[in-house]
Amino acid sequence: MLLDIGEVAERSGLAPSALRFYEKRGLITSQGRNGLRRTFSPDVLERLSLVTCARAAGFTIAQIARFLVATPSDAELRTQMAEKARQLEEDIVVLSRMRNGLHHAATCSYHPLVECPDFKRSFADSSPG
Repeated sequence: MLLDIGEVAERSGLAPSALRFYEKRGLITSQGRNGLRRTFSPDVLERLSLVTCARAAGFTIAQIARFLVATPSDAELRTQMAEKARQLEEDIVVLSRMRNGLHHAATCSYHPLVECPDFKRSFADSSPG
């Protein structure tokens, strides 16, 4: 059963304009039209989840498009993917440090909060390397 663009937009949380943009860029493919509305196969939702995750991770539309058609023999892309994974690991360390500090600060009574030894430790304990 095909989904129209409104259903895909609702289920994916993306605006119809974003779906049209992604289709124009080759990230997704419509199956045709029902009247004036584009229709999509239900598996487009999985593809959109991947695209949304990749966008949140900082990939460009061009990088995502290339990734979606990559083959195992694409050595250059594999190198780029490994570098991006390394960058994400660094981001995770920084974000984890911030999360830990915020969790502590939300219940801490030290004045001022930023001088709390436990708050400071949450940043020092998560240093990379």
